[in-house]
Amino acid sequence: MNPELEAVLTRAAEAIAREAPPRDYRGPVHVGVDLGTAYTVLTVLDEHYQPLAGAYRFAQVARDGLVVDFVGAVELVRALKQRVEQRLGFELTSAASGYPPGVPLAEVRATANVLRAAGLECSGLVDEPSAANNLLQVCDGAIVDVGGGTTGIAVLQAGRVVHTADEATGGTHFSLVIAGARGLSFEQAEALKQDPAQQPALFPVVRPVMEKVATIVERHLAGYPVDHIYLVGGTSAFQGMAGVIEEVTGVNTSVPGAPLFVTPLGIAMHN
Repeated sequence: MNPELEAVLTRAAEAIAREAPPRDYRGPVHVGVDLGTAYTVLTVLDEHYQPLAGAYRFAQVARDGLVVDFVGAVELVRALKQRVEQRLGFELTSAASGYPPGVPLAEVRATANVLRAAGLECSGLVDEPSAANNLLQVCDGAIVDVGGGTTGIAVLQAGRVVHTADEATGGTHFSLVIAGARGLSFEQAEALKQDPAQQPALFPVVRPVMEKVATIVERHLAGYPVDHIYLVGGTSAFQGMAGVIEEVTGVNTSVPGAPLFVTPLGIAMHN
C-alpha cells in the first residue's frame, strides 16, 4: 500500500479515536457521513483533505443500503454531529453521504433526508466504491467494500469505474454465524468478532462467509482483467479475510490500515 495513504488512515484513526480537541482549526471543512448497516461514521477533513476529527457508533438503522429506522438514523447522525462539534468548537453545516451501488434513487434520497433532518445540508451523494477510490486512487483493479450487510464491488480501468455491483453478505453475517456457533447474543458475537485476540479461533467459524464474499467477488470480476483487489470496510479487518479472497479469486488482495474509515473519508472528499 502507498505509504502516504497509510499515513492518512493512521491519522484518521487517531483523530476519530481521541476525545481531546484537535488542533485549533477554523478553516473550511469537508464532512462525510457513512450510514452503514452496522456502523455509522462521521468524518471531518480540513481544507487540504487531511483528517481533523470524527466519530462512529454501532447502530442498525440501515440495512443493505436502505434506511429502515429513519428516526433512529436522524438521532444517531445528530448525536455524532454534536459530539464532533464539541471537539472542534464550531458547527458543522453540510456533509456528503454515500450509498451502495444499485440502491434505488428513492432510498438514496432517504439518506439525504436523514442528513437534513439531523441539521446537515446534503452537499453530495456518491456510491461507496467510488468514494473509496477518492482516497485509494486505484487506476486499474477492483475495490471491494465489505460492509455490515453487503459487499460492494467496483472494477476500474484507467481510473474509470467500468462495473459496479452490490450483493447481500457482510459483517452482520459473520456475527450471526458466531452467535449461532457459540450460543451468544448478536451483540456479544459482534463484540467478540472485533477482538483481534479472538479472531484466529473464530476464523474456522466465519471462513464459509468469507468464501461466500469471495465467490461474489469472483463472479463480478469475470471477464475483467483485474490483477489486484483492494479490500475496504470494517469487515475486511478480520484476520485472514484477504487470504481467503485471494485464494478463491486467484487475484492478489490487500487491505489498507483502518479499512473501516476508507469509504467515510472518501465520502468526505466528495464534499
